[in-house]
Amino acid sequence: MANVSPTRGDISTHPDISEMRARYARMLGGRDVALVDGPVFLLGLYCAVSPWILHYTTSQPALAPHNLIMGVAIGLLALGFTAAPERMYGLSWAMCALGVWMIISPWVVGTSPDTGVVLNNIIIGALALVLGLVCAVTAARSAPRS
Repeated sequence: MANVSPTRGDISTHPDISEMRARYARMLGGRDVALVDGPVFLLGLYCAVSPWILHYTTSQPALAPHNLIMGVAIGLLALGFTAAPERMYGLSWAMCALGVWMIISPWVVGTSPDTGVVLNNIIIGALALVLGLVCAVTAARSAPRS
């Protein structure tokens, strides 16, 4: 009868240990900022719906579609960060640019924005800038140097 009971042993003697370690390192490579993907997506979602949450669609009609488009763009970046991190984290700097644009957009796109609209866009922009910087710095640190 064959011994099929699980045995506890040291895997370091496995003949493919070096290949297994390399595959595991490749699998985890580029995922240093995986915890940022969720907040970036939620930020994009909030940015997209914020004109309707804060009820400024009538007082700032130009900012409503603007924030919707910017929120969709941030959300798509987050999905890209999740789906193909090794390719997409180079676009972290673009998210920083989106954050800066969100900070100044109430005065550029809007007409005489009130304090609530300005604060909303400044907070969204600052969070996008900070999260973009976290992604960009971490991606730059973990990039292979030749």
